[in-house]
This record gives sequence, C-alpha cells and structure tokens, in this order.
Amino acid sequence: MGKPLSNILVKIFVAGFYRVHGGILFFLFLVLFGLVEPNQLLSYHTALMLAFITSPLMMAVVFGVWLLYTFKCWHYMAEQIYSQHQQFLFYGSTSYTKQKQFKAWFVVQAAVSLPVLAYAGVSIGVAVYHHYLLSALCILAYLILIVALSAWFYTQLVNRLIDGSRASFLLRFTQKWKKPYFSLYIYQVFDKLKVTYLITKFLSYLIINGVFLLFADVSHDTRVAAIAILAIAVAHAILIFQERSFEETYLIFTKNLPYGKFELFASFIAVYALLLLPEAVWLFTRFSPLIALGLFSFGISIIMLFHCLLYPFGLDMEKYMTWVLGLFVGLFWLVMFKLLWWLIPAIILMAYIIKPPNPLERDY
Repeated sequence: MGKPLSNILVKIFVAGFYRVHGGILFFLFLVLFGLVEPNQLLSYHTALMLAFITSPLMMAVVFGVWLLYTFKCWHYMAEQIYSQHQQFLFYGSTSYTKQKQFKAWFVVQAAVSLPVLAYAGVSIGVAVYHHYLLSALCILAYLILIVALSAWFYTQLVNRLIDGSRASFLLRFTQKWKKPYFSLYIYQVFDKLKVTYLITKFLSYLIINGVFLLFADVSHDTRVAAIAILAIAVAHAILIFQERSFEETYLIFTKNLPYGKFELFASFIAVYALLLLPEAVWLFTRFSPLIALGLFSFGISIIMLFHCLLYPFGLDMEKYMTWVLGLFVGLFWLVMFKLLWWLIPAIILMAYIIKPPNPLERDY
C-alpha cells in the first residue's frame, strides 16, 4: 500500500496491454524459442546474444527493434490515457507530485517492457560473463533511457490540460497568416504534438551520436550516415502515424477538392522536409552538399513510404509497426550492400504507386 499510484496504474494499463498484445508477443516467443531444437536452444541463443553483444551492427538493429516496441507502448498508453473512461487520471494522479508520477509511470513502462527487459537482462549477464563490460553498460544505459523517457512522456500527457475553449498562442499569433495545405500538419505538430516532436528530435540526436560512436572506425563511410538516416526515419514513425490520423480526422474534406495525386504527394514531401529540418542542418554541415542532398532524399523517401503504407493498412498501428520493422531490417542490409543511391528512386516510386489517387482527381 506504500505505492498506491503505481498499483493503480499497473492494474489499469499493464493487464490491458498484455491482453491486447498477447497474441503477437506469443507469436514472437514461438519464433524465438519454438523453431529451434530443444537440445540446441541454449547454444543457439548464447551465440545470438554474443553476436548482438560483440557486433555494433547487430546492436544497432536490436536497439532499433526495442525502440519500435517502445513506440507501440507509447501508442497504446496514449490512447488509454485519453480515453473517456480514464479521465479520472487527470484529477486523481495529478494530485501527486510530478516526481511521484514519474516513478509510477516508470514502474508501468518497466512492466509492459518485461519481454525486452528479460531478454536484455540475460544478454547483460552473458556480456559480463564473457567480459564485454562496455556492451553490458551500453545495454543497461539504453534500457534505463527508453523506460525513463517513456515515463516522462506519460507524465507529460497526464498533466496536459484538456481545454479546447481557447486557442494556443501559436494559432492566435498566426491566425491571419495564409496557411497552405502542406503547412496544416506543421501547425498541428507545434500546437498539439510538441512533446512528441521534441522526443523524436531527442531520439534523432541520440541516433546520430550513437551510430557514429558505434562505427567510429568507419565513420567516413556514407553507409554509416545512411544507417543513421534510416534509424531517424524509424524514429519518426509515430509522427508519421499522427499525420495520417490528422489527415483522416481533420482533413477529410480534401477528398472533395480537386487536388491531384502528384500535388498531394508533393505536399507531403514538403511537410516531412520541414519536420526534418534539424537533421538537414546536420547533414549539410557534416557532408558535401551533393552527399547531404542524397542522404536527405533517402530519409524523405523512407518516410514517404512509411506514410503511404498507411493508406492500404488504415490506422492499424500493429500492422504498420510490423512493416516498419521489416522495412528497417531489409533496407539496413540493402544499404550495407552499397545500394543506397539505387534505393532512393526505387523507394519514392514505390511510395507514389502505393498512394491512392484523390477521389475527385482529374486532369486539367
């Protein structure tokens, strides 16, 4: 009874999370443990963990998978926090100090991350046993970071006031400005999704530094920068999903406007180019203009593919994140095989083909 808030949040959110995601977690368990002969299970996973511990490439891939799992947690938690039957949280939990709220949400995130924490804990044990102490510390620090970041994110969501009676300063300041179609989601981001945007940019910063630290001996290789851009695109998966949700919720009227497919596609490129401006500044200050432009185009092409996948999938986060993970792994190896410059036009063409035309599209 010493931690009533933690107990309540765990009962509300953790059980529901595993009830909703139990099927896919069981499937992943079967993939990891059910497809290997029992007498080979220990040696197989020991070798797998050693590969993860000793190879910066494998560590980057595994960290990326854990990040995607964390994104799924964020999506579920945000939906539950803002659902009508959880509104009491905005009054009950906020009576506690933010420090106590943070601790309670830290426990919740650790509980929903048990599959990741269990595997990571064994990996840390294997790393220590084989004297890879730096790898063990990296894994531990990464786990603490993503759990703490999640707890901070949930604390911010719960403490955000729900009051639509007054427009924000941004909307009041820009109310007389002309707002082109492509700019509408930008206003939404800086009005309602500031926390998500800042977290995404913080992840981008960590990715840039982490990837170049892991590949310090070959940091001059363009493939290293391409891997960083690929990971950054994955880090923007939630913002991309939110854009499609915003489009379906608030911009549904555009289906009745004579916007052509190419015009809409170009407007979304403009949206994501603006959202990626901090990363663009980094690229153009670190690389030659031509290389920087190519890498930036690579990032935009991946993000556009993620965006366009949501048209056939609908707003199905589970299916979307599964494809994002699959594309991340596939594109990672294609980059390693030096196919970067071929991928840019191929991916952007694929995204354009997937995007459906506007219902009222017509030629002029």
